[in-house]
Amino acid sequence: MILETPPGPLAILRLALKNFRCYPELRLECDARPAILTGPNGAGKTNILEAFSFLAPGRGLRRSRMAEVARTGAEDAGWAVAVKLRHPSRDEGGMIDIGTGCDGSSERRLVRIDGRTARTQSALSETVSVLWLTPAMDRLFTEGAGARRRFLDRLVLGQDPAHAARASAYDRAMRERARLLREGRADPVWLNGLEERMAQNGTAMALARKTAIARLNRACQAGIGPFPAAELAVSGATETALDERGPDETENALRRGLAEGRRRDADAGVTLLGPHRSDLAVRLASRNLPAGQCSTGEQKAVLVAIILGQARIQAEEGGMAPILLLDEIAAHLDGTRRAALFDELVALGAQSWLTGTDQDLFAPMGDRGQFFHVEEARIQPAPCP
Repeated sequence: MILETPPGPLAILRLALKNFRCYPELRLECDARPAILTGPNGAGKTNILEAFSFLAPGRGLRRSRMAEVARTGAEDAGWAVAVKLRHPSRDEGGMIDIGTGCDGSSERRLVRIDGRTARTQSALSETVSVLWLTPAMDRLFTEGAGARRRFLDRLVLGQDPAHAARASAYDRAMRERARLLREGRADPVWLNGLEERMAQNGTAMALARKTAIARLNRACQAGIGPFPAAELAVSGATETALDERGPDETENALRRGLAEGRRRDADAGVTLLGPHRSDLAVRLASRNLPAGQCSTGEQKAVLVAIILGQARIQAEEGGMAPILLLDEIAAHLDGTRRAALFDELVALGAQSWLTGTDQDLFAPMGDRGQFFHVEEARIQPAPCP
């Protein structure tokens, strides 16, 4: 039975897993408070967060192939995640059932919402918003642009749910165009149609990124306790064109550039023009220093500030804070910032899921949160530290 909870913010109230990572089966019930999962390394804490990350379009917080998600050694190559979600837009805090998984026969991930099969994963972004921070993201500012671009697009998705559908349409057209060029099937009518879709969706993607970044900069500049203010910018030819020419001419220029670059892209084996090549730049405002040149602790604090700023925007403008997945979040935060993070999560009303090996680090949360102990793929309620 679902725990009795009065109407309130977006929250997961039940999780069921089958054949997922280390879990043959799991059933967990909870309330809307921040949830703290503690236990030894390898116990299965991050796997719970990964399950929740599949409530967003894409490949989850580990970016795994679907076959890799199924429990190792299981006879069935399929897996499933099901949640009961309290949604504030429903009357009297009504519930939504979401199920997702893979049958093991392909890389296609299926999604069902309230018993109906969704046509694409993009339907998830219209229903629930999920953001995450993981230890792997500590390298976000020092590694390649791809990870930063994915991070940026998750932020955009929280402000503009249609962003997922645009990005998916752009990617499909780009892959089809690349295939035709690779095979030497340069039918101009076919290529024109694909480049038209790329130009339309690519320009819309770039505009959504710039709009989201402007809002996020305002939220970060407002200050979030002891966390450093971040200055964000998106760099790329399409985004620059928007500043110089406006949306209509940017779309026309992108269409022309793709058509003129067919031979170049065929030789390179990749599409060299478009928003799929853009990058996210982040600076520490107080020191006017690129985030990649800051200490590991400062980089973690900047990431936390960005996530909290995004959550503020969604709570204030959309009326619904996202579900936050914060893996090993206390690792590089000092005591002052840990306490400030817990206070902000509670003030936001966001259901957050935090993991760590040391329960004492989460003591400042007290009974404002709910504690669980995870060990050997089992999860049990735990007392507050």
